[in-house]
Amino acid sequence: PPGPPGVVIVEEITENTATLSWTPGADNHSPITSYNLQARSPFSLGWQTVKTVPEHIGGDLESAMAVELNPWVEYEFRVVATNKIGTGDPSTPSKVIRTKEAVPKTAPANVSGRSGRRHELVIAWEPVSEEFQNGEGFGYIVAFRPNGTRGWKEKMVTSSDASKFIYRDESVPPLTPFEVKVGAYNNKGDGPFSPIVVISSAEGEPSDAPTDVKATGLSVSEILVAWRHNKESLGRPQGFEIGYWKDMEQEEAAEKAKTEGNESSVILTGLEGNTLYHLRVKAFNSAGYGPPSDTVHAATKKSPPSQAPNIMWVQDGPHVSLGWQPVKPLANESDVMGYKVLFRQEGHSNSQVIETQKTSAVVLLPDVGVYIIEVCAVSEGGDGTPSNQIRISSFSGGKVTSSQSSLHAFTTSSSTVTFLLVLMVPSTSW
Repeated sequence: PPGPPGVVIVEEITENTATLSWTPGADNHSPITSYNLQARSPFSLGWQTVKTVPEHIGGDLESAMAVELNPWVEYEFRVVATNKIGTGDPSTPSKVIRTKEAVPKTAPANVSGRSGRRHELVIAWEPVSEEFQNGEGFGYIVAFRPNGTRGWKEKMVTSSDASKFIYRDESVPPLTPFEVKVGAYNNKGDGPFSPIVVISSAEGEPSDAPTDVKATGLSVSEILVAWRHNKESLGRPQGFEIGYWKDMEQEEAAEKAKTEGNESSVILTGLEGNTLYHLRVKAFNSAGYGPPSDTVHAATKKSPPSQAPNIMWVQDGPHVSLGWQPVKPLANESDVMGYKVLFRQEGHSNSQVIETQKTSAVVLLPDVGVYIIEVCAVSEGGDGTPSNQIRISSFSGGKVTSSQSSLHAFTTSSSTVTFLLVLMVPSTSW
């Protein structure tokens, strides 16, 4: 293959062209059949073949014109020679040159509207890459007019990196449609405009406060908040914000919870037990927040009972009879409303639940295996402390005999000993 051509010299630079010349390298005994001119710029991925118009091939000096270059872009060039044997090494790169300036020829792309505040028209676009700005002093011309009118209002945006323009007019109603186009300019003149698109001015923030706000304590850590709202006054709501703060605190310290869309209730969680809260609700959308509702009040429930039930139990085959002393809550705990008996087969995670207001229950163990049973009190504040778990083996079906009956008792007091009499009755006497 040929040796590398001589250093490339760049002359006669215009907006889109440059004349290149170089001396041939050694042909290595196979005449050079073609030259490949390559260029690179800060915007290219390495060296790329550039389109050329041959001016001279043969002799001591070769030359060609590189065409379709971008204005106001820095380039460097190199040449690669080819013969019948193959392609040789490239020449040393030329000095870096910059093409001349020109009027922009690329319009901003993806013109669209964005969310804004009341009385605002927010116009956005995709900025023109520096590669296509074509000169210094690059900026944008934003033109807009109310839909159906004639004259365009134009505003200049002088930053080449800008991607948004906000026009504010107190007389513009919310959601007014506008025709919009965005053009580009530089020191050489004005370039083309983007296609016309129709976008709307910002919607107004909600004008009415939510009404009929009600708050209800559900448990030791939850409050249900519900409200009504006038859909016509909200425009396109993004949701509602609920501010809540403890009694004796200032509203400025309020925590916030948000809903989405037209939801009209929310359950606040993670609250402190036996605590009075103050609450206000307000709607919001892309334009901002509406006025807050009247303040309402609700208290979380007292804590559930801390005393665990003390279980006694008797098993008769698959039937387990449970009994326990009534749970007595402390003064700062919720009253007992009933009890839950939870049982599950060992190795399973889902428990079955029996609810009762009595202090006894009968559990049927459906399958053969070991079951885990526990009992807890139920109150407004939630479930209380569960009892110690008991483990019971369920026997297979068939007639229950006295040898399969057992009586057990458990007590939480280590100083108490409970004696039980087990009466063994032969089944034939039944």
